[in-house]
Amino acid sequence: MKTVLISGASIAGPALAHWLCRHGFRPTVVEIAPALRTGGNAVDFRGQVHLGLLERMGVLDDLRAVQTGGTAMRFVDAHGRRLMEMPADFAGGEIEIPRFDLSRVFYEHSRAGTEYRFGDRIVAMTDGPQGVDVTFASGLRRTFDLVVGADGVHSGVRRLAFGPEERYVRHLGYYVATWEMPNDLGLGRDSLLYNEPGRMASAGGDHRDPSRAGAFVAFASPRLDYDRHDREAQRAILLDRFAGMGWEVPRLLAALREAPDFYFDAICRVDITPWSRGRVALLGDAAAGATIGGMGTGTAIIGAYVLAGELATAYAAGADHAVAFARYERLLGDFARRCQKGGDTTGRFLAPRSAWGARVRNGALNSRLGMRLQMWAADDRASRIDLPDYPLSRAQPIA
Repeated sequence: MKTVLISGASIAGPALAHWLCRHGFRPTVVEIAPALRTGGNAVDFRGQVHLGLLERMGVLDDLRAVQTGGTAMRFVDAHGRRLMEMPADFAGGEIEIPRFDLSRVFYEHSRAGTEYRFGDRIVAMTDGPQGVDVTFASGLRRTFDLVVGADGVHSGVRRLAFGPEERYVRHLGYYVATWEMPNDLGLGRDSLLYNEPGRMASAGGDHRDPSRAGAFVAFASPRLDYDRHDREAQRAILLDRFAGMGWEVPRLLAALREAPDFYFDAICRVDITPWSRGRVALLGDAAAGATIGGMGTGTAIIGAYVLAGELATAYAAGADHAVAFARYERLLGDFARRCQKGGDTTGRFLAPRSAWGARVRNGALNSRLGMRLQMWAADDRASRIDLPDYPLSRAQPIA
């Protein structure tokens, strides 16, 4: 039974573990966080490729039970008056899931056949003819047949196997942040978004807990020099960048000062080829990430299915991982890059750098034709791939 170490327990990692179990592999997932991460924005799936794959995984009913029902995005002026609205089925696809719930469902459907190591990470790897010798931060040393980096745009596996992040990650001119807050504004389930040139601030109620809400902000900026692990430095950047902004932004910033945790990162994209080196491969955002707007979650679950299926097919035919890795990238590469392109303009869409740019965006999307064209383009990107039908070692998913 082949052993596969997967770095990252967000979405791509547990999805890959699920499929590897069903193909007869023995996966281990290592995650630096002490437990599954909570919070994060909702993620959406659209089109028959996404929904058909979720159904094949055996998770679709579980996900429908926790779906949000979609979240409309309503752009407002400083007085809260509506300027433009994107309906829930545009913003949320056909099924929208809180990120934590999606991660939890994938974890629950994979854990029976998977070893999960929380609170640890890979610090060194040596790729050899018999496997990859791995050293963990905890001091543990083990050898695995394969290693997969499913650890996001700032992948540690990619850095160890391929080199510094700066070679592969391109800044797209914007930063985003999210945090939780009390729902003192009486917000409903829809998101309210407010723009000033180069800045966007939004808030929306929690669909499960009316007493809670979430803030989401974006701002234009060249690349900033900061420590990704220094939360107070990141908090200071946000407080400075949004100081003096109108609407309800002072309340959002007050909540940020008290928030125990928040997400902050650049809008960026990952461009690397090939996606593998020796016995090490990349999956999801580590291989073809786009921070927001690039359908990364859908690409991750498709990639997990293809990677596991190609490994199983290659080994069954007497071939090796190199054949599987090459075919995995051939099948998925163009699709992933098409989806990525959606993220290239996300920053400019959320936070146009001028008032004129915001008016043009609002006018275009207030048109029914403009909205339909945008929805068609998103659905088309999500559907333009033909997936092989891989035979499974296990007829039923591990629950």
